[in-house]
Amino acid sequence: MKEKQRQKLVKEVLGSPRNQAEEVRALQDTIYVTGGKWKLPIINAICNGNHRFREIERALPGITTRMLARELKEMEANQLIKRTVNPNSPQQVEYTATDYCRSFGDIILEMIKWGKEHRERIVRS
Repeated sequence: MKEKQRQKLVKEVLGSPRNQAEEVRALQDTIYVTGGKWKLPIINAICNGNHRFREIERALPGITTRMLARELKEMEANQLIKRTVNPNSPQQVEYTATDYCRSFGDIILEMIKWGKEHRERIVRS
């Protein structure tokens, strides 16, 4: 993002005078809904066409069945994903991203871009 665009966005989002408490609350709300090790990777998996539980699970090496089930329930409660039960035999359950979730898409793309650009600086412990 160019500096001029960034300054315009800063004024638009943060306002003047800045309200530090409101900014912190907004960050905390975002982290609450999308935070944790698995939520963003789950969103990414669903947006990449993995709609069934096992497809999502296979797309995320290292996630346990229990953790995926818990995260999907929480994400459904926060309206990030929609759970649809198809009454076929056998019963099929599919998960899709909501418009609310898709509104976060540009941010996820920027996070992926940032991660790729700075991978060599990241120290994992």
